[in-house]
Amino acid sequence: MGSGRSGVRSGVRAGVIDGAVAGCVAAALLVTGLSGQHSGTGLALLGYALLVVGGLALAARRRAPVVVLVVTGVCAVGYQAAGFDVPAVAYLFAVYAAVRAGHRAITVAASVVMLAALPLAALASGLHDTGEAFAQARGALELAWLIAAGAAGEALRQAERRADEAERSREETARRRADEERLRIARELHDSLTHQISIIKVQAEVAVHVARRRGEQVPEALLAIQEAGREATRELRATLEALRDDDTSPPRGLDHVAELVERARTNGLNATLTIEGQQHDVPAAVSRTVYRIVQESLTNITRHAAAATASVRIDCRPDTLAIRIDDDGKATPDAAPVPGVGLLGMRERVTALGGHLRAQPRREGGFTVQAELPVDRTS
Repeated sequence: MGSGRSGVRSGVRAGVIDGAVAGCVAAALLVTGLSGQHSGTGLALLGYALLVVGGLALAARRRAPVVVLVVTGVCAVGYQAAGFDVPAVAYLFAVYAAVRAGHRAITVAASVVMLAALPLAALASGLHDTGEAFAQARGALELAWLIAAGAAGEALRQAERRADEAERSREETARRRADEERLRIARELHDSLTHQISIIKVQAEVAVHVARRRGEQVPEALLAIQEAGREATRELRATLEALRDDDTSPPRGLDHVAELVERARTNGLNATLTIEGQQHDVPAAVSRTVYRIVQESLTNITRHAAAATASVRIDCRPDTLAIRIDDDGKATPDAAPVPGVGLLGMRERVTALGGHLRAQPRREGGFTVQAELPVDRTS
Protein backbone atom coordinates (compact mmCIF):
# COMPACT_ATOMS: atom_id res chain seq x y z
CA MET A 1 0.00 0.00 0.00
CA GLY A 2 2.79 2.41 0.93
CA SER A 3 4.74 1.68 -2.22
CA GLY A 4 1.60 2.33 -4.30
CA ARG A 5 1.10 5.77 -2.78
CA SER A 6 4.80 6.52 -3.24
CA GLY A 7 4.52 5.58 -6.92
CA VAL A 8 1.53 7.87 -7.40
CA ARG A 9 3.32 10.78 -5.74
CA SER A 10 6.41 10.15 -7.86
CA GLY A 11 4.28 10.10 -11.02
CA VAL A 12 2.54 13.37 -10.10
CA ARG A 13 5.88 15.01 -9.32
CA ALA A 14 7.35 13.86 -12.66
CA GLY A 15 4.28 15.18 -14.49
CA VAL A 16 4.63 18.59 -12.84
CA ILE A 17 8.33 18.73 -13.75
CA ASP A 18 7.61 17.75 -17.37
CA GLY A 19 4.91 20.39 -17.64
CA ALA A 20 7.19 23.07 -16.22
CA VAL A 21 10.03 22.15 -18.62
CA ALA A 22 7.62 22.12 -21.57
CA GLY A 23 6.26 25.53 -20.65
CA CYS A 24 9.73 27.04 -20.25
CA VAL A 25 10.93 25.63 -23.59
CA ALA A 26 7.79 26.84 -25.37
CA ALA A 27 8.22 30.32 -23.88
CA ALA A 28 11.91 30.44 -24.85
CA LEU A 29 11.16 29.39 -28.43
CA LEU A 30 8.35 31.92 -28.74
CA VAL A 31 10.48 34.76 -27.36
CA THR A 32 13.28 33.84 -29.77
CA GLY A 33 10.80 33.80 -32.64
CA LEU A 34 9.31 37.16 -31.65
CA SER A 35 12.75 38.73 -31.60
CA GLY A 36 13.01 38.25 -35.37
CA GLN A 37 11.42 40.37 -38.03
CA HIS A 38 8.22 38.70 -39.20
CA SER A 39 5.14 40.09 -40.81
CA GLY A 40 1.70 39.33 -39.50
CA THR A 41 0.86 36.97 -42.35
CA GLY A 42 -0.75 33.59 -41.96
CA LEU A 43 2.61 31.90 -42.50
CA ALA A 44 4.13 33.85 -39.62
CA LEU A 45 1.22 32.97 -37.36
CA LEU A 46 1.70 29.32 -38.31
CA GLY A 47 5.37 29.62 -37.36
CA TYR A 48 4.50 31.05 -33.96
CA ALA A 49 2.01 28.24 -33.40
CA LEU A 50 4.59 25.61 -34.32
CA LEU A 51 7.10 27.11 -31.89
CA VAL A 52 4.59 26.86 -29.05
CA VAL A 53 3.32 23.38 -29.99
CA GLY A 54 6.84 22.01 -30.30
CA GLY A 55 7.69 23.22 -26.82
CA LEU A 56 4.46 22.13 -25.12
CA ALA A 57 4.69 18.65 -26.67
CA LEU A 58 7.56 17.94 -24.27
CA ALA A 59 5.02 17.57 -21.47
CA ALA A 60 4.30 14.06 -22.79
CA ARG A 61 7.90 13.00 -23.39
CA ARG A 62 7.86 10.33 -20.64
CA ARG A 63 4.53 8.81 -21.68
CA ALA A 64 5.00 8.89 -25.47
CA PRO A 65 8.66 9.65 -26.29
CA VAL A 66 8.47 8.53 -29.94
CA VAL A 67 5.36 10.60 -30.63
CA VAL A 68 6.97 13.64 -29.01
CA LEU A 69 10.12 13.05 -31.08
CA VAL A 70 8.07 13.13 -34.28
CA VAL A 71 5.96 16.14 -33.24
CA THR A 72 8.94 18.28 -32.20
CA GLY A 73 10.81 17.34 -35.39
CA VAL A 74 7.87 18.25 -37.61
CA CYS A 75 7.39 21.54 -35.74
CA ALA A 76 11.10 22.39 -36.10
CA VAL A 77 11.02 21.75 -39.85
CA GLY A 78 7.75 23.67 -40.10
CA TYR A 79 8.88 26.87 -38.40
CA GLN A 80 12.18 26.77 -40.31
CA ALA A 81 10.18 26.62 -43.55
CA ALA A 82 8.09 29.53 -42.27
CA GLY A 83 11.25 31.65 -41.98
CA PHE A 84 11.93 31.39 -38.26
CA ASP A 85 15.65 31.02 -37.55
CA VAL A 86 15.11 29.37 -34.17
CA PRO A 87 17.24 26.46 -32.82
CA ALA A 88 15.46 23.10 -32.54
CA VAL A 89 15.78 23.04 -28.77
CA ALA A 90 12.57 21.06 -28.23
CA TYR A 91 13.75 18.38 -30.61
CA LEU A 92 16.99 17.96 -28.62
CA PHE A 93 14.94 17.43 -25.46
CA ALA A 94 12.85 14.86 -27.36
CA VAL A 95 16.01 13.04 -28.52
CA TYR A 96 17.17 12.78 -24.91
CA ALA A 97 13.79 11.41 -23.74
CA ALA A 98 13.51 8.89 -26.59
CA VAL A 99 17.02 7.49 -26.07
CA ARG A 100 16.43 7.31 -22.32
CA ALA A 101 13.31 5.24 -23.01
CA GLY A 102 15.35 2.84 -25.14
CA HIS A 103 14.21 3.91 -28.65
CA ARG A 104 17.72 4.28 -30.03
CA ALA A 105 17.16 3.05 -33.60
CA ILE A 106 14.08 5.23 -34.12
CA THR A 107 15.91 8.25 -32.68
CA VAL A 108 18.91 7.79 -34.99
CA ALA A 109 16.63 7.41 -38.03
CA ALA A 110 14.57 10.48 -37.09
CA SER A 111 17.71 12.55 -36.53
CA VAL A 112 19.12 11.59 -39.94
CA VAL A 113 15.85 12.71 -41.51
CA MET A 114 16.01 15.96 -39.53
CA LEU A 115 19.57 16.66 -40.68
CA ALA A 116 18.38 16.34 -44.28
CA ALA A 117 15.03 18.11 -43.83
CA LEU A 118 16.19 21.26 -42.05
CA PRO A 119 18.33 22.59 -44.97
CA LEU A 120 15.43 21.94 -47.34
CA ALA A 121 13.08 23.78 -44.97
CA ALA A 122 15.48 26.74 -44.84
CA LEU A 123 15.58 26.80 -48.66
CA ALA A 124 11.79 26.57 -48.82
CA SER A 125 11.49 29.70 -46.69
CA GLY A 126 12.97 31.72 -49.60
CA LEU A 127 15.12 33.76 -47.23
CA HIS A 128 18.41 31.95 -47.85
CA ASP A 129 20.44 30.62 -50.74
CA THR A 130 21.86 27.10 -50.64
CA GLY A 131 24.96 27.91 -48.59
CA GLU A 132 23.03 30.00 -46.10
CA ALA A 133 20.36 27.32 -45.85
CA PHE A 134 22.88 24.68 -44.82
CA ALA A 135 24.53 27.10 -42.40
CA GLN A 136 21.13 27.95 -40.91
CA ALA A 137 20.24 24.26 -40.54
CA ARG A 138 23.56 23.58 -38.86
CA GLY A 139 22.88 26.38 -36.41
CA ALA A 140 19.35 25.10 -35.71
CA LEU A 141 20.51 21.56 -34.99
CA GLU A 142 24.20 21.26 -34.25
CA LEU A 143 25.33 17.67 -34.74
CA ALA A 144 27.43 17.79 -31.58
CA TRP A 145 24.43 18.82 -29.50
CA LEU A 146 22.38 16.06 -31.07
CA ILE A 147 24.98 13.45 -30.18
CA ALA A 148 25.30 14.87 -26.68
CA ALA A 149 21.54 14.67 -26.10
CA GLY A 150 21.45 11.09 -27.29
CA ALA A 151 24.47 10.12 -25.21
CA ALA A 152 22.99 11.69 -22.08
CA GLY A 153 19.74 9.83 -22.56
CA GLU A 154 21.54 6.53 -23.12
CA ALA A 155 23.74 7.02 -20.07
CA LEU A 156 20.76 7.71 -17.85
CA ARG A 157 18.87 4.73 -19.28
CA GLN A 158 21.80 2.43 -18.52
CA ALA A 159 22.08 3.85 -15.00
CA GLU A 160 18.37 3.27 -14.36
CA ARG A 161 18.63 -0.28 -15.70
CA ARG A 162 21.57 -1.03 -13.40
CA ALA A 163 19.63 0.41 -10.47
CA ASP A 164 16.65 -1.83 -11.28
CA GLU A 165 18.90 -4.87 -11.52
CA ALA A 166 20.53 -4.00 -8.20
CA GLU A 167 17.10 -3.66 -6.57
CA ARG A 168 16.01 -7.05 -7.90
CA SER A 169 19.25 -8.57 -6.65
CA ARG A 170 18.68 -7.13 -3.18
CA GLU A 171 15.14 -8.54 -3.08
CA GLU A 172 16.34 -11.98 -4.16
CA THR A 173 19.08 -11.89 -1.51
CA ALA A 174 16.55 -10.91 1.15
CA ARG A 175 14.23 -13.75 0.15
CA ARG A 176 17.08 -16.25 0.17
CA ARG A 177 18.18 -15.12 3.63
CA ALA A 178 14.61 -15.37 4.90
CA ASP A 179 14.37 -18.93 3.57
CA GLU A 180 17.68 -19.83 5.18
CA GLU A 181 16.54 -18.34 8.50
CA ARG A 182 13.25 -20.22 8.32
CA LEU A 183 15.06 -23.52 7.77
CA ARG A 184 17.50 -22.72 10.58
CA ILE A 185 14.59 -22.12 12.96
CA ALA A 186 13.01 -25.38 11.85
CA ARG A 187 16.21 -27.31 12.53
CA GLU A 188 16.64 -25.71 15.96
CA LEU A 189 13.04 -26.44 16.90
CA HIS A 190 13.46 -30.01 15.77
CA ASP A 191 16.72 -30.49 17.68
CA SER A 192 15.69 -28.74 20.91
CA LEU A 193 11.99 -29.57 21.28
CA THR A 194 11.08 -32.73 19.42
CA HIS A 195 13.34 -34.99 21.45
CA GLN A 196 12.20 -33.61 24.82
CA ILE A 197 8.51 -33.72 23.93
CA SER A 198 8.88 -37.28 22.64
CA ILE A 199 10.45 -38.34 25.94
CA ILE A 200 7.57 -36.79 27.91
CA LYS A 201 4.99 -38.45 25.67
CA VAL A 202 6.65 -41.88 25.81
CA GLN A 203 7.12 -41.76 29.58
CA ALA A 204 3.50 -40.75 30.09
CA GLU A 205 2.26 -43.53 27.83
CA VAL A 206 4.45 -46.09 29.61
CA ALA A 207 3.13 -44.94 32.99
CA VAL A 208 -0.47 -45.19 31.79
CA HIS A 209 0.16 -48.62 30.30
CA VAL A 210 1.80 -49.92 33.49
CA ALA A 211 -0.98 -48.57 35.68
CA ARG A 212 -3.65 -50.23 33.58
CA ARG A 213 -1.80 -53.56 33.54
CA ARG A 214 -1.71 -53.46 37.34
CA GLY A 215 -5.41 -52.70 37.43
CA GLU A 216 -4.80 -49.35 39.09
CA GLN A 217 -6.78 -46.22 38.37
CA VAL A 218 -4.83 -43.90 36.06
CA PRO A 219 -4.54 -40.40 37.54
CA GLU A 220 -6.29 -37.67 35.54
CA ALA A 221 -3.11 -35.59 35.60
CA LEU A 222 -1.20 -38.43 33.95
CA LEU A 223 -3.86 -38.77 31.23
CA ALA A 224 -3.72 -35.02 30.70
CA ILE A 225 0.07 -35.18 30.30
CA GLN A 226 -0.30 -38.02 27.81
CA GLU A 227 -2.85 -36.11 25.70
CA ALA A 228 -0.86 -32.86 25.94
CA GLY A 229 2.24 -34.70 24.72
CA ARG A 230 0.36 -36.08 21.72
CA GLU A 231 -1.13 -32.68 20.91
CA ALA A 232 2.23 -30.92 21.27
CA THR A 233 3.83 -33.47 18.94
CA ARG A 234 1.14 -32.89 16.31
CA GLU A 235 1.38 -29.11 16.59
CA LEU A 236 5.17 -29.13 16.46
CA ARG A 237 5.14 -31.40 13.41
CA ALA A 238 2.69 -29.04 11.67
CA THR A 239 4.84 -26.02 12.56
CA LEU A 240 8.00 -27.64 11.26
CA GLU A 241 6.19 -28.63 8.06
CA ALA A 242 5.09 -25.03 7.52
CA LEU A 243 8.58 -23.68 8.20
CA ARG A 244 10.06 -26.14 5.74
CA ASP A 245 7.43 -25.47 3.09
CA ASP A 246 9.80 -24.13 0.47
CA ASP A 247 10.88 -24.99 -3.07
CA THR A 248 13.30 -27.70 -1.86
CA SER A 249 10.54 -29.84 -0.34
CA PRO A 250 8.09 -31.89 -2.41
CA PRO A 251 5.22 -29.55 -3.27
CA ARG A 252 1.75 -30.40 -1.96
CA GLY A 253 -1.07 -28.93 -3.95
CA LEU A 254 -4.43 -29.40 -5.61
CA ASP A 255 -3.60 -32.91 -6.81
CA HIS A 256 -3.06 -34.05 -3.21
CA VAL A 257 -6.39 -32.84 -1.76
CA ALA A 258 -7.90 -36.31 -2.24
CA GLU A 259 -5.26 -37.70 0.13
CA LEU A 260 -6.35 -35.22 2.82
CA VAL A 261 -9.99 -36.28 2.45
CA GLU A 262 -9.05 -39.95 2.61
CA ARG A 263 -6.95 -39.32 5.72
CA ALA A 264 -9.94 -37.60 7.35
CA ARG A 265 -12.03 -40.69 6.62
CA THR A 266 -9.52 -42.92 8.38
CA ASN A 267 -9.89 -40.66 11.43
CA GLY A 268 -13.60 -41.41 11.55
CA LEU A 269 -14.96 -38.37 9.68
CA ASN A 270 -17.42 -39.06 6.85
CA ALA A 271 -15.70 -36.71 4.36
CA THR A 272 -16.51 -36.31 0.68
CA LEU A 273 -14.71 -34.54 -2.15
CA THR A 274 -16.40 -33.01 -5.20
CA ILE A 275 -14.47 -31.31 -8.00
CA GLU A 276 -16.52 -29.43 -10.58
CA GLY A 277 -15.45 -27.85 -13.85
CA GLN A 278 -12.46 -28.67 -15.99
CA GLN A 279 -9.16 -28.84 -14.16
CA HIS A 280 -6.39 -26.77 -15.73
CA ASP A 281 -2.84 -26.11 -14.71
CA VAL A 282 -2.92 -23.48 -11.98
CA PRO A 283 -0.03 -21.46 -10.52
CA ALA A 284 1.92 -23.33 -7.87
CA ALA A 285 1.11 -20.73 -5.20
CA VAL A 286 -2.64 -21.14 -5.80
CA SER A 287 -2.35 -24.94 -5.78
CA ARG A 288 -0.47 -24.91 -2.46
CA THR A 289 -2.98 -22.52 -0.92
CA VAL A 290 -5.90 -24.78 -1.87
CA TYR A 291 -4.12 -27.69 -0.20
CA ARG A 292 -3.44 -25.68 2.96
CA ILE A 293 -7.04 -24.44 3.20
CA VAL A 294 -8.45 -27.97 2.92
CA GLN A 295 -5.79 -29.34 5.28
CA GLU A 296 -6.42 -26.75 7.99
CA SER A 297 -10.22 -26.99 7.64
CA LEU A 298 -10.31 -30.79 7.93
CA THR A 299 -7.87 -30.68 10.86
CA ASN A 300 -10.09 -28.19 12.71
CA ILE A 301 -13.19 -30.27 11.97
CA THR A 302 -11.55 -33.44 13.28
CA ARG A 303 -10.21 -31.83 16.46
CA HIS A 304 -12.76 -29.25 17.49
CA ALA A 305 -16.04 -29.42 15.57
CA ALA A 306 -17.46 -32.70 16.92
CA ALA A 307 -18.79 -33.25 13.39
CA ALA A 308 -19.89 -36.49 11.78
CA THR A 309 -19.72 -35.39 8.16
CA ALA A 310 -17.77 -32.89 6.09
CA SER A 311 -17.82 -31.98 2.41
CA VAL A 312 -15.06 -30.47 0.31
CA ARG A 313 -16.15 -28.85 -2.94
CA ILE A 314 -13.71 -27.37 -5.49
CA ASP A 315 -15.11 -25.43 -8.43
CA CYS A 316 -12.64 -24.92 -11.30
CA ARG A 317 -13.81 -21.81 -13.13
CA PRO A 318 -12.10 -20.13 -16.11
CA ASP A 319 -10.50 -17.35 -14.05
CA THR A 320 -10.99 -18.40 -10.42
CA LEU A 321 -10.75 -21.43 -8.20
CA ALA A 322 -13.52 -21.65 -5.59
CA ILE A 323 -13.18 -23.85 -2.49
CA ARG A 324 -15.90 -24.64 0.04
CA ILE A 325 -15.64 -26.89 3.11
CA ASP A 326 -18.78 -27.54 5.18
CA ASP A 327 -19.32 -29.62 8.32
CA ASP A 328 -22.27 -30.49 10.55
CA GLY A 329 -20.45 -29.76 13.78
CA LYS A 330 -21.47 -27.92 16.93
CA ALA A 331 -20.83 -24.36 15.68
CA THR A 332 -23.88 -22.08 15.61
CA PRO A 333 -24.38 -18.46 14.52
CA ASP A 334 -25.12 -17.50 18.14
CA ALA A 335 -21.80 -18.88 19.40
CA ALA A 336 -19.22 -18.11 16.75
CA PRO A 337 -15.79 -19.52 17.59
CA VAL A 338 -12.83 -17.22 18.09
CA PRO A 339 -10.55 -17.29 15.00
CA GLY A 340 -7.37 -19.19 15.71
CA VAL A 341 -3.89 -19.09 14.23
CA GLY A 342 -4.86 -21.58 11.51
CA LEU A 343 -7.74 -19.48 10.25
CA LEU A 344 -5.62 -16.33 10.31
CA GLY A 345 -2.94 -18.14 8.33
CA MET A 346 -5.50 -19.20 5.72
CA ARG A 347 -6.76 -15.64 5.39
CA GLU A 348 -3.24 -14.28 4.96
CA ARG A 349 -2.45 -16.82 2.23
CA VAL A 350 -5.65 -16.04 0.32
CA THR A 351 -5.26 -12.27 0.64
CA ALA A 352 -1.65 -12.45 -0.57
CA LEU A 353 -2.92 -14.03 -3.81
CA GLY A 354 -5.59 -11.37 -4.33
CA GLY A 355 -8.49 -13.61 -3.30
CA HIS A 356 -10.97 -13.49 -0.45
CA LEU A 357 -11.99 -15.92 2.28
CA ARG A 358 -15.13 -16.28 4.37
CA ALA A 359 -15.24 -18.53 7.44
CA GLN A 360 -18.29 -18.56 9.70
CA PRO A 361 -20.99 -20.76 11.28
CA ARG A 362 -23.88 -21.81 9.06
CA ARG A 363 -27.49 -20.95 9.83
CA GLU A 364 -28.45 -24.63 9.76
CA GLY A 365 -25.58 -25.52 12.09
CA GLY A 366 -21.96 -26.40 11.51
CA PHE A 367 -19.20 -24.34 10.01
CA THR A 368 -18.29 -23.29 6.49
CA VAL A 369 -15.04 -22.09 4.94
CA GLN A 370 -15.25 -20.51 1.48
CA ALA A 371 -12.42 -19.07 -0.57
CA GLU A 372 -12.03 -17.76 -4.10
CA LEU A 373 -8.57 -17.52 -5.63
CA PRO A 374 -7.89 -15.72 -8.92
CA VAL A 375 -6.12 -17.87 -11.49
CA ASP A 376 -3.80 -15.97 -13.83
CA ARG A 377 -3.02 -18.58 -16.49
CA THR A 378 -0.69 -16.22 -18.37
CA SER A 379 1.86 -16.20 -15.55
